[in-house]
Amino acid sequence: MTIQLTSKLPHVGTTIFSTMTKLSNDLGAINLSQGFPNFDPPDALRALVTYHLNNGKNQYAPMAGVPKLRAQIAAKVADLYGRNISVDDEITVTNGATEGLFVAINTVINLGDEVIIFDPAFDSYQPVIELNGGRTIHIPLDAPNFAIDWQRVRDSISPKTRLILLNFPHNPTGTILTPADLETLVEIVRDTNIFLLSDEVYEHIIFDGIAHQSLLCHAELAERTFVVSSFGKTYHATGWKIGYCIAPSHLTAEFRKIHQFLVYSIFSPAQHALADFLEQSPETHKNLAQFYQQKRDRFCNLLTDSRFKFTPTQSTFFQLLDYSTLTDLTDIEYARQLIQDIGVASIPISAFYKEKPPQHYLRFCFAKDDATLAEAASRLCGI
Repeated sequence: MTIQLTSKLPHVGTTIFSTMTKLSNDLGAINLSQGFPNFDPPDALRALVTYHLNNGKNQYAPMAGVPKLRAQIAAKVADLYGRNISVDDEITVTNGATEGLFVAINTVINLGDEVIIFDPAFDSYQPVIELNGGRTIHIPLDAPNFAIDWQRVRDSISPKTRLILLNFPHNPTGTILTPADLETLVEIVRDTNIFLLSDEVYEHIIFDGIAHQSLLCHAELAERTFVVSSFGKTYHATGWKIGYCIAPSHLTAEFRKIHQFLVYSIFSPAQHALADFLEQSPETHKNLAQFYQQKRDRFCNLLTDSRFKFTPTQSTFFQLLDYSTLTDLTDIEYARQLIQDIGVASIPISAFYKEKPPQHYLRFCFAKDDATLAEAASRLCGI
């Protein structure tokens, strides 16, 4: 007898990231699909992990995170965003940004609540909303600028709206928020019971000298916001799965009630290493935008003679390419064809839209060494 199981996520399958990476690996393609570097974290940071592994930091870390790491996060926030946050009561170290997002949504969403997200949206958002009995309201970011239509946000708010989930710098489009966007958001949520969740994992990767508009920059927004970020994106260590969530003390208290029963504690040696590295090498995160801008510019320059259309991305380590002059295939079909025909893997962004997605954009990750970018660009230019 087979015991029947009712799926809690009946419409969810394998993520597009896993699908494209597997196809890329099976065919030996250059993987510019999944968002991870093909180079290692800084030598000094890896040395610090080894040091703490060999010097007694191998047992449970505190549930909220190593105190020195939380102190360094607070110092970074004060330096970059001018906001003083409590080390003890407003910062929680998480099992990557994904856990931080999961717990934040769990903290505020109950049966029947509505959550506004912006498409193309990272694929983990809606499943977590659904697991909590919530309903996802999708607002598209329209090509080619992918800016927020604030009037549509206003029109989408109902008495059931409990959360607006933002992801800026935006994956996959590279769109960023402006100070005017924050002011508009303040006007929309003022005098409401709406919380905000800001996925800011690419906070240090914004180009052309533009400053990141964290929701922490605005006191009125910060009062109702969970801000989630990631050390994996900042220090080329996505496999470590260490992130953090910043929220007001009363929200953090509820956040930790769930966090403690989900993972409780995060890998201790890396937490101690990150704390030391933040203290010793703050220039690393401050220079990250310049580091990735050079890669963006190199990748885009190499594609100048290709048949793809593009505008250099404003942020993140992803570049959208418009292939509308090459084929009428859907983006999923064309992404598969590129892997099979020229051995370059990308992500079709229609996978992150609920309906009526633009069908002619592919996302390419340029967090790769120069040789990999040159070879991938050469193949793309040969089409």
